[in-house]
Amino acid sequence: MLDKERLLRTQRSKELKGERYRKVQYRVNQKNGDNLSMLGFGCMRLPSREAEATSLIRHAVDNGVNYFDTAYMYRGSEQLLGKALTDGYRKRVKLATKIPPCFVKKYEDLDKIFNKQLKRLNTDYIDYYMIHVLTDVKVWERLKELGILKWYKEKQDKGQILNLGFSYHGGREMFLKLIDAYDWDFTMIQYNFYDERNQAGKSGLEYATQKGIPVIAMVPLRGGTLVNGLPKSVYRMWENAYVKRSPTEWALRWVWNHPQVNLLLSGMSTLEMLNDNLRIADLAEPEAFTEHDLALFNKARDLIAESTRVACTSCGYCLPCPEGVDILSCFTSLNEIQVDGKMRSWIKYLTNTSLTAKPKSASACTRCRICEANCPQGIVISEQLSEVKREFEGPFYRSVSWLVRKYMKL
Repeated sequence: MLDKERLLRTQRSKELKGERYRKVQYRVNQKNGDNLSMLGFGCMRLPSREAEATSLIRHAVDNGVNYFDTAYMYRGSEQLLGKALTDGYRKRVKLATKIPPCFVKKYEDLDKIFNKQLKRLNTDYIDYYMIHVLTDVKVWERLKELGILKWYKEKQDKGQILNLGFSYHGGREMFLKLIDAYDWDFTMIQYNFYDERNQAGKSGLEYATQKGIPVIAMVPLRGGTLVNGLPKSVYRMWENAYVKRSPTEWALRWVWNHPQVNLLLSGMSTLEMLNDNLRIADLAEPEAFTEHDLALFNKARDLIAESTRVACTSCGYCLPCPEGVDILSCFTSLNEIQVDGKMRSWIKYLTNTSLTAKPKSASACTRCRICEANCPQGIVISEQLSEVKREFEGPFYRSVSWLVRKYMKL
């Protein structure tokens, strides 16, 4: 124990001096031997401009990142990634994408979607292919009845799909059943310090690892909510910690502290975010946190839980709303009341949802519940939007909204 404490003190000393004492770190996929950069690039939030996205992706590859994740449902993401990975970059990375089971109604749909993805990604094979947001065993059984295993075997024999897995947002019990339902090559779960006991959670991570299934962690910053919009008490706690680290660094290191996590996906949309993540990945070590460190996370989790009113991660799967409701802005404003105060949150809500060509406020919700079927977090969105309406859309809101819209000729 003394040696470990001495090692940690040396590590912290190097961090304070700003030293880069390691190159990009990799973890071995225990099932196929792939060396995967423990920092993976999640491409759902890529910049929309091709030149900017290409520069960002290639900078990541040039600095050792070799795992890139996208999906059929991520608007424009596959195309941007495919263009960025030309000029020899494709051979340097492992490419992951996903097929939405809701779009697979018959056997022919598998090829239809897959071939479109190959064209978008400008490649003839996918290293890591996933069933996107596999919800339960019944969905998997339906896909098997349609012939997905026969189809996968054909693609595998042709070298077009190298590994088959699934991404998951749901409870622990169903995750364990899905893990047992097939000999998966890998899986991807939402995992961060706030969700240690939510969704698949730590027990799901350990169960998959025990069965020899590599695990990829997504949403490590919970859509940015573990960095932006934290309660002031959590910011103060990190500022007063024994070593100076940003909320981003604390959160990412928590995930990498688990040796069972093969890699972490970070949705980096700027060069500044990428470079900061690369710096943190250089320093992070498995099983490096002390009991004191872990106690800080327990305290942060409790403080966040006290102030969070809706467990939204801003993934955007609920959009677009048929009525145009800006669901993400609605929930962000509600959650930030504890951080910014009622008036600031109200002004932000007014600006984001009313001062537009077409109002996007919570009151436009017709409770069609289409969004709820797509929410990975299982949020009853229609009910939460009713709470947003009660919180922000009183007589004063309606009067100000009407006046401003009239003045701005909206």
